[in-house]
Amino acid sequence: MNMATALAELGVTEGTLGADTKERLDRDGYVPLPGVLSDEQVTRMRVRLAELMAAEGDRAGIEVHQETGTDRLADLVNKAPVFEVCFTDPRVLACIAHVLGEFKLSSLNSRAALPGHGHQALHAEGGPVGPGPYQVCNSIWLLDDFTVDNGATRVVPGSHRLTVSVRDVLADPAAAHPDEVKLTAPAGTVVVFNSHLWHGGTINRTSRPRRAVHSYFTLRGNRQQLDQQKYVRAETLARLSPAARFILDV
Repeated sequence: MNMATALAELGVTEGTLGADTKERLDRDGYVPLPGVLSDEQVTRMRVRLAELMAAEGDRAGIEVHQETGTDRLADLVNKAPVFEVCFTDPRVLACIAHVLGEFKLSSLNSRAALPGHGHQALHAEGGPVGPGPYQVCNSIWLLDDFTVDNGATRVVPGSHRLTVSVRDVLADPAAAHPDEVKLTAPAGTVVVFNSHLWHGGTINRTSRPRRAVHSYFTLRGNRQQLDQQKYVRAETLARLSPAARFILDV
């Protein structure tokens, strides 16, 4: 198995991405993909995340990261087949391949900003690399409508092409940036963004959690955020196709 074969078996073709999508990824560093998830898939993911939060309690997210004011879960690859789409959808994989070339899943986690919480300083993974080669790329799977009030992620378009870090330029990375854009979109949308893009969550000013799944990818030669070979379960391997296992590097 190689990258080209795996992508082809997962449905990625030369025509999967239009020129405008590629241009936006290059220029702005992010692109929304509407309607990737059906209403049924959104509901099933919400239900499973609630079950996992109840079952894991104060250990939820411990495999990767815990964050005050949010509900986090990690290692979703192993926790329900419903999340498999997050590392096998052809449109998303085509975007990741456009940014990174040869890649693998780094981690598959969820984050729900709780009412009154969720604000993050602007940050970027992988450090400044200018015009490339890029090291990491992320995708946000919206399980609620992202609005200006409920903690939608903010990004600074084009910042992935800068050769300086956030803290080299901004006195207060937690403050609003004059060029920031909030990623507002309906549930079922996936936003793919170059992880070198300056980004961060915003405060949830509503009375309900704002839920999302994050599938995070890295160059094939890099270490994963969560070592998939270490964590993968036998039942997960048994249900995944060879191409999906290649994306996980297991």
